[in-house]
Amino acid sequence: MSGNTAMQFIEMSGKTLLEMARDEGPSPEELAAVGVEDQSVVRVNRQGDIEIRRAHGWDLIGGLLGDFETRVRTQTGLDWA
Repeated sequence: MSGNTAMQFIEMSGKTLLEMARDEGPSPEELAAVGVEDQSVVRVNRQGDIEIRRAHGWDLIGGLLGDFETRVRTQTGLDWA
């Protein structure tokens, strides 16, 4: 890395996050309670923080546990950007 300290995320649909959360992390019920729906736009950073896109910007709504880096990359097919 060339000194780039920008936060890196993987963006996905709420549906993808809800499917992934069945394994480990906040439950689908907990995610639904904070507004995550299938069509939601969410992102996860390398620290496991989950953010949801709202009309005014991004809101932190929770975090993933366990081997989330591998699970996020496997589930989405994306790399950190």
